[in-house]
Amino acid sequence: MKAVGYIKSLPITEERALFDFEAEAPAPGPRDLLVRVKAVSVNPVDTKVRMRRAGSEGAPVILGWDAAGVVEAVGAEVTLFKAGDEVFYAGDLNRPGTNAELHLVDERLVGHKPTSLGFAEAAALPLTSLTAWEGLFDRLQVPLGGGDGASLLVIGAAGGVGSLAVQLARQLSRVTVIGTASRAESRAWVEGLGAHAVIDHSRPLSEELDAAGLGLVDYTYTLTHTDTHWAEIIKAAKPQGRIAIIDDPATLDALPLKGKSLSLHWELMFTRSLFQTPDMIRQHEILNEVARLVDAGTLRTTLGEHFGSINAANLTRAHARLESARSIGKIVLEGWD
Repeated sequence: MKAVGYIKSLPITEERALFDFEAEAPAPGPRDLLVRVKAVSVNPVDTKVRMRRAGSEGAPVILGWDAAGVVEAVGAEVTLFKAGDEVFYAGDLNRPGTNAELHLVDERLVGHKPTSLGFAEAAALPLTSLTAWEGLFDRLQVPLGGGDGASLLVIGAAGGVGSLAVQLARQLSRVTVIGTASRAESRAWVEGLGAHAVIDHSRPLSEELDAAGLGLVDYTYTLTHTDTHWAEIIKAAKPQGRIAIIDDPATLDALPLKGKSLSLHWELMFTRSLFQTPDMIRQHEILNEVARLVDAGTLRTTLGEHFGSINAANLTRAHARLESARSIGKIVLEGWD
């Protein structure tokens, strides 16, 4: 099968940062689906793993944690899917990634693809929708169907996770949704997703909230540059508020949270698969609900740019764009040359 991978952790500008190669097709384990990958999207985790994990000449690292495709074969204990099913999923950080024509994934991490979307549009959704859903409803405990009078601040709302967090919070709760964006095009994107208000994260968050007449916030979901905004996040939070984080600050001082009795929550959508938690099937359930909401017209895909077919050259461009921190929505690749 065709695949894209790397051996050494190199800057994306280096010639062998990512390369095309041929790999052996894998065989499914008891609860695995063998999926023929039709489309993938690229996430910040791809770029982070590329710089942290090395391969070898005989076993290049295959990245990719978002895919949409068709089930080719199933393991002996699979009960949720059958060959021919169209699926979408984000997979498992400990297994080879989706930048390959054939890919193995545990059925409990997979959802039925939205019928109203093509493979490219569907591939934009899994990792970000799971991260957004878990962060909002599992970690922050934003009340589904409730939250009257409460407010949510989403920092980095124009990115992949932010684009889903804004939509999910607006459509599935009654909290006031405030997104941050610093450029005209990203501000328009966030407004289009349904945010009640958009503030500029290049300025102090508390001042921006005050200027907009929004006051302190009950929930903060910080998706990028948390260390830069940390003091302002605390200043802008209501006493007894809740803060969830997905990025990787170099350091994080939790002591200033004490005065307001603020609670801190981490969100990593790979936790369930990394530790094979008893509730791992929850990701199957969330993805099926996301698909239902998409097909009902409640949610829309967050595809931002289509970079062409799945190959090393196009994935290199996608990694470079993500590392520039100027992407809006998700970058998707579709089909194999």
